[in-house]
Amino acid sequence: TDLFSGTYYGTGLGACGITNKDTDFIAAAAESLFDSFPGATANPNNNPICGKKVLAQYEGKSVEVTITDRCGGCTLEGSLDFSPSAFSQLADMSVGRIHGMTWQFIS
Repeated sequence: TDLFSGTYYGTGLGACGITNKDTDFIAAAAESLFDSFPGATANPNNNPICGKKVLAQYEGKSVEVTITDRCGGCTLEGSLDFSPSAFSQLADMSVGRIHGMTWQFIS
């Protein structure tokens, strides 16, 4: 299993064309994964990764999120950028960035 990093961001209108709130359990996929996802086109709103459910795990904690955005600042392909509510299920917000996270698509 690959280990990835994760952090959080202030949500809003995402690359999938969905407006999110910080309380939504959502995440942005790293741009390299988002852009190369099978079926991706020039219109990010139509990317098949949009709406996919992910189960992320870190140090015995887990959270289920929906991919609704593209993370332009995520340089590692498997990195995820979480809404604050989702990130706080994995670690305290003061941590900022977690390393050693695993995740998988569940839908």
